[in-house]
Amino acid sequence: MTLDELLHFLDSDANEFGLDSVATHGFLTATVVGKPLPNWLSHLFEGQDSKVDKDVKQAIKDWREALLEDLQSEEGIALPLEVDDESGEMDFSPESELTAWSIGFVDAMYGDENVDWFSDDEISEDVAMLTLPMMVFSGIDAVDGEEDEDLAAIRQDDDALAQMANSIEANLSELFLLFNTDE
Repeated sequence: MTLDELLHFLDSDANEFGLDSVATHGFLTATVVGKPLPNWLSHLFEGQDSKVDKDVKQAIKDWREALLEDLQSEEGIALPLEVDDESGEMDFSPESELTAWSIGFVDAMYGDENVDWFSDDEISEDVAMLTLPMMVFSGIDAVDGEEDEDLAAIRQDDDALAQMANSIEANLSELFLLFNTDE
């Protein structure tokens, strides 16, 4: 299965258990830049990975490996997001690709309660700052109906949102270095 075929499958009705292609990219990105997530494939498919075709699972593993190779070769991970050709602006709405990508990222980040990205006091503040854009765009703080006031204020500031969106790719490389080097 090619990557294009996988993306088509993820965005189709045949994908019963997984995220769409953009959210899957966010999820896979978090699994390569952050702390190891045991059983990440099972988490991706809501525990239903045994019902997913082996070719789909292999294509997802290959995609994840390609993302890791991009980081290791210092290319970085490019976000699969569209920018308006006329205005050059990105959509920050709750229905945007950026939101979907961030939801996928945060899903993996908090995919296992035993994997705490903030457990190391030496880097926890850096992790919080580097993942703040994903937290803001995912809207995770508003899930229970009570939105965090500070994050709500950021969501009202288009300049702050643009800065955050523009920082994500560099932040991913920084997160990878934080979690994958001994320095």
